[in-house]
Amino acid sequence: MTETISPALPIEKAMVLSAGLGKRMRPLTDNRPKPLVEVDGKPLLQHAFDRLAEGGVSTAIVNVHYLADQIEDFVAGVKQPRVLISDERDALLDTGGGIVRALPLLGDAPFIVLNSDSIWIEGARPALERLREAWNEDEMDCLLLLASTVTSMGYDGIGDFTMDPDGLVKRRMENEVAPFVYAGLYIAHPRFFADAPEGAFSTNLLWDRAIEAGRLYGLRHDGIWLHVGTPEGVEEAERALREL
Repeated sequence: MTETISPALPIEKAMVLSAGLGKRMRPLTDNRPKPLVEVDGKPLLQHAFDRLAEGGVSTAIVNVHYLADQIEDFVAGVKQPRVLISDERDALLDTGGGIVRALPLLGDAPFIVLNSDSIWIEGARPALERLREAWNEDEMDCLLLLASTVTSMGYDGIGDFTMDPDGLVKRRMENEVAPFVYAGLYIAHPRFFADAPEGAFSTNLLWDRAIEAGRLYGLRHDGIWLHVGTPEGVEEAERALREL
């Protein structure tokens, strides 16, 4: 996709995925939810809120399940953005089901989805601003921020996606090494979740459906993505942030 500069759409709402069990982050998550694990002296969830506030997002919907009371207590003190809770105490709904439950709070306009553990170093321009400018509602159901597997920190996988020059995204084929990894940030139209399954399911199901329809696009992050899925990843991210 050739990136062009155009007025950013006023996408004012975001979903911050915060309900997971954080098993890979143990022992840091034995007594606190993963979104409240601190990186460089600040909870992951606050890093997410800061990015959203900088990007002009007015309302963030946060889903809760594991140690939900701690997250609710934390967000009660957040001034920007305004925070609404989507309660999943009754059942963990995974990345897709959690958003479907929150759709009444997200409304009918395109919205941002951000993993609460997604941290990145900006490139020449803010990633959220670039995503907004690249968003084309007529062509896209979902636009992913993709990071280079080569330049990402704390990531040792073989990638998730390939991307053609127009930005159309495809899955990595079996036994293939792909150049891009999902960086935990995307824009979606509510129609992306039309006819979604009931209950718990992964967003991967909808991404595959959008790939088949030719409506899943990607934008390459021009900074550095910091993968903080483990305690070791937290330490590496803190070193990178201190060196800024």
